[in-house]
Amino acid sequence: MIFNSLPFFIFIAVFLPLYFALKGKARLLLCLAGSYFFYGWWDYRFLSLIVISTLIDYLVGLKLDNTDDFDQRKKLLLTSMVINLGFLAFFKYFNFFIESFTSMAESMGVTPSWNTLHIILPVGISFYTFQSMSYTIDVYFRKIDVEKDFLRFATFISFFPQLVAGPIVRAIDFLPQFKKDRQFEWDRLIAGSGQMLWGFFKKVAIADSLAPFVDQCFAAPGGFSSLHLTIGVIFYSFQIYCDFSGYSDIAIGLARVMGFDFPDNFKTPYFSKNFSEFWTRWHISLSSWLRDYLYIPLGGNRGGGFGSIFFTCLFLLLSIVMTGWWWLLILYAVVAFAMNNWMKKDNKNKTTVFNYMNLSITMLLGGLWHGASWAFVVWGFLHGLYLVVQRLAGPYWNSLLDRLKIPNMLQNGIAIFIVYVCTCFAWIYFRAPDFDIANQVIAGIGSLEGFSFGTVVNKFIVMKGFILIFMLVGVEILDFKFKFYKVAIQSPAFRIVSFACLLWLISFFGSFGANSFIYFQF
Repeated sequence: MIFNSLPFFIFIAVFLPLYFALKGKARLLLCLAGSYFFYGWWDYRFLSLIVISTLIDYLVGLKLDNTDDFDQRKKLLLTSMVINLGFLAFFKYFNFFIESFTSMAESMGVTPSWNTLHIILPVGISFYTFQSMSYTIDVYFRKIDVEKDFLRFATFISFFPQLVAGPIVRAIDFLPQFKKDRQFEWDRLIAGSGQMLWGFFKKVAIADSLAPFVDQCFAAPGGFSSLHLTIGVIFYSFQIYCDFSGYSDIAIGLARVMGFDFPDNFKTPYFSKNFSEFWTRWHISLSSWLRDYLYIPLGGNRGGGFGSIFFTCLFLLLSIVMTGWWWLLILYAVVAFAMNNWMKKDNKNKTTVFNYMNLSITMLLGGLWHGASWAFVVWGFLHGLYLVVQRLAGPYWNSLLDRLKIPNMLQNGIAIFIVYVCTCFAWIYFRAPDFDIANQVIAGIGSLEGFSFGTVVNKFIVMKGFILIFMLVGVEILDFKFKFYKVAIQSPAFRIVSFACLLWLISFFGSFGANSFIYFQF
């Protein structure tokens, strides 16, 4: 079931009155049944995966709570991780690894005889797997108390507003909220409804309006001018932002109506002045998860060891073999050489080469998390490279700008522009169905052939798209500078006007084909 569909509105119209009419265990049972119904609407067969993950992590948590034996605790944690990651690997990556191995073998003159299976990817498996794993890991390290109420734990894992596309809400933040009944509150209904409306506007009016133009560009880039493809990439950057942040806004707003508080998942990421800031603003629940459960365990800023080098080199080598881009190896070698020499000259710098390896492997795995494709790995590699170059060149760049006495506002504008352009370049590999298409898009833009508005096809759609983007950016600037959203919610008159405007904009610009959300495929 998707938010922008008639079945969802019918479901929520029945669910919410029952939810507030019930209390205690009855309400939790309704939440669990509603969540399973919501997920099962897509394909009931995959409910078994959620149930199995829930049972395993619940039992592992109980056993971790009952033993202090280090070896036993480690075995329990490994059991949970192997089963959860095993499901994820099989359903999401089995065909990917078989196809990759086959291609690599064929490049060496060997032709394997097996075929891949036709495995359906369960919606949301990456999200609820990470959410469930975070609970087990936190119980293992005694950061949270074990949850002994199975009904409460099962509802936490399957809670339908954020089940299939996040945000990834951790047990330490979410489980305690189930311990008391949430009363109906008008303030929560208004605030949550406002955030849901904003989410629907971003998804239905902006993302779905930009989608046809983007699809056209990435279907056959050779038939379009340089400016047309440039606009297509810009449109995709806002399509994916509005599609995913729109889902997050709807999920967070619906949870707020029900009495639960979720952390923000997006904070105007395209206003970021560097790539570190970008990853504190984009898909915050995933980037913080990767930081706490992958980057820091690898060594983080403290460094690392053989594991960091091994995994970085493995993913880099495999991506080079699969793409044929040996220039990546040369580029990475140059960056590594620069890192090594820079660190030797600066005795005060405590950072080691392992820190950059940790950044690289975190972003590579973050790319692979998004999808079973080497294009996603390259996308992750590019963001890892951006972070490494930023840390190396950042101090020198800032020093240069200061010496040139460039005003702070202009410095910020330049930084935001650079981050946005580099992010759009990486988005090309994220969106393109294969490397050939991605390379055609880049080549088409770089050729600068037909870089005039007269060469752009579907000018009306382009004008409509830019109008919607300007609306979005304008509201986000107002909210950033003047807390526009908070004012709109608190003032009754302003609230009525803003809600009415959003409803009108959705009805006027919206596309009502019940288009699926992009992140459902992850």
